[in-house]
Amino acid sequence: MPSTADLDWIKSAIERHEKALLRFASALVGPAAAPDVVQDTFLRLIAARREDVEDRLTGWLFTVCRNRAFELKRSPSRKSQSLSEGEEMMSTEPTAAEVLEQQDEHARVMRMIDELPERHRELVAMRFAGGLSYKEIASATGLSETNVGFILHTALKTLKRRLTEGEPEPKERSAK
Repeated sequence: MPSTADLDWIKSAIERHEKALLRFASALVGPAAAPDVVQDTFLRLIAARREDVEDRLTGWLFTVCRNRAFELKRSPSRKSQSLSEGEEMMSTEPTAAEVLEQQDEHARVMRMIDELPERHRELVAMRFAGGLSYKEIASATGLSETNVGFILHTALKTLKRRLTEGEPEPKERSAK
């Protein structure tokens, strides 16, 4: 049984990291499965020895969360969800037309992110959904900070190009 000080430390870790881990897990496995992944992550924190993870807590949590998400995705009993599946747009009572426009744009961006190579998607999710620094991403993935920066730069450059150029029209329309 963890000591009172350890329980306070765990509670503090949950309060500080839960939202970022949920966003990150949602980007990897979808919003329906994300709470389970994050819960498993914190259960592993409870089972871990504080002195083994305290110095690198953020990176450790994201590594455990990432590994659990990948385990879940590989599970034969669960079909992998796309990043855009089941996500709701958050806003303050927009009109129906605004909701549709937001959903279309969101779906378009999520489709473009889904088309990135897996490593690029993972790092984009860690950086923007998880809010991790390059150093924390490097710790969680085993990459160097320089490599993290390069991969993120490449992924964002690709997304920017695709967004500004627009998606290509379906082949049926462009062929004459």
